[in-house]
Amino acid sequence: MSIQKHLLISPAPGTQRELISLHYGQGGGEKAYIQASLHADELPGMLVAHHLRTKLDALQAAGRICGEIVLVPMANPIGLSQFVLHMQQGRFETTTGENFNRHYPEQVDAVARAAESQLGADATRNVEVLRRELRQAVAASPATTELQSLRRTLMSLSCDADYVLDLHCDAQALMHLYTEKPCWPVCEDLARFIGARVTLLAQESGDNPFDEACSQLWWKLQARFGNKFPIPQACMSVTVELRGAADVEHTLAEQDAQNIIDFLHYRGLITGAKPTLPAAQGDARPLAGSMPIKAPCPGVLTFVRQVGDTVKAGDVLAHIIDPISAQVTELKSPVDGLFFARDFVRFANTGMSVAKVAGREALRTGKLLGA
Repeated sequence: MSIQKHLLISPAPGTQRELISLHYGQGGGEKAYIQASLHADELPGMLVAHHLRTKLDALQAAGRICGEIVLVPMANPIGLSQFVLHMQQGRFETTTGENFNRHYPEQVDAVARAAESQLGADATRNVEVLRRELRQAVAASPATTELQSLRRTLMSLSCDADYVLDLHCDAQALMHLYTEKPCWPVCEDLARFIGARVTLLAQESGDNPFDEACSQLWWKLQARFGNKFPIPQACMSVTVELRGAADVEHTLAEQDAQNIIDFLHYRGLITGAKPTLPAAQGDARPLAGSMPIKAPCPGVLTFVRQVGDTVKAGDVLAHIIDPISAQVTELKSPVDGLFFARDFVRFANTGMSVAKVAGREALRTGKLLGA
């Protein structure tokens, strides 16, 4: 294993942060990229990365890694250092207010222009050409702030990977995944190995999160060139929601790490007898069918249904209690579906999104992700 240090743009004299990446195997085969805690206050991924590192070290020593595996055990040194009144602020950069998992630059036009004259009838060679041009486009993309340099560094490490796993978590939640529709055929293997209860699918969810910045290039180039050149979906990129923010436990993390290793093994990046593909524990549903439950008024929030429950439209999920008037407001599910996530905050502000139910019908339009 080799360790690489990537310096970010210095935000002030005497201050400079760095990103660390761990590199296993070697180029020439397929590549997997795994990063933890891009939202720096979502810590289950860091513990999973700790266990992944131990397992990958052993596999490397045994000569069982073929291709390349890149692990970034802590993907956001900026957010990790942001504290306000002793509370970590790891989701948004405090300078700009921007979400660390949004606004990744799209490279489709630059790559298409640079690569078109080199493309032909050989799909494998087309992938090689497009990845080479993509690496160059990412390296040449402007970065004038520390946050932009973080985005560019993460993209430079991941843009040419066959498999990209971005490890996050929700507040209180089931294991679930987010990915783009063209990625689902391969992502279904990961969903089975990792035990996802639901995978939420979209074709551009809005604001260009990291995972979509990695995978969208391929289906967008397919649409751009049509039948002119064969271009496969050469990257399966997925956001892995490792349950809830408090699920930072060795037992869970070690098993999650082993499940990821088993997925990589099944896909051929680790040698030896392949593991058996597990039975599915969930299914895929449209992200546009994942319905946020919002508080219509402020008050003490208490849930009457548990994460993991299957609910019907109209079922009461929670109460909001006005501590002065004693009025109780019921929060009901708008659809039949899986109650898969809820907030851990127990005082709701008006308009606050406090829970999510995954239905089977696409009902929402526009930007589909939260803030």
